[in-house]
Amino acid sequence: MKILLLSDTHSYIDDKILSYAAQADEVWHAGDIGDLKVTDELQKVALLRAVYGNIDSYKIRGEFPLHQQFVIDGLSVWITHIGGYPNRYSKEVRAKLIHQSPDLFISGHSHILKVMRDPKLDLLHMNPGAVGIHGFHAKRTMLQFEINNGKLENLAVVDFGKRGKS
Repeated sequence: MKILLLSDTHSYIDDKILSYAAQADEVWHAGDIGDLKVTDELQKVALLRAVYGNIDSYKIRGEFPLHQQFVIDGLSVWITHIGGYPNRYSKEVRAKLIHQSPDLFISGHSHILKVMRDPKLDLLHMNPGAVGIHGFHAKRTMLQFEINNGKLENLAVVDFGKRGKS
């Protein structure tokens, strides 16, 4: 199963992003969607799982939850927008992770691309960075990977270059 992971679109979607989404079986959005036109366009080309972020309106919060927790092809996944990362999880997230640690924990919010193992909780943490053209990030990034029999494979960074360019 091919997955495209993105976050922090801040109302921005273009044909480049959509071409990557069209190659995926599922697209996962880790919040700060900005405008429902983003998720509407993504849903036209792939199955979408998304969470709302701190900038998202009541309309987006009505469409998408704060957390998505699910199992896909034997891999347990938790997606939320503000979650932190190993050794720096938010208080709420840390308490939940200790009691029910997923195989893969995904957050957005920081606009910083991170993929790192948490040996204490035996999970993989991912933050796809930010793909929107506005914000404080230097580069626009997303992540692609595959899930096969509970294993994450073929992880790749999609780098669109400097922020502000489409």
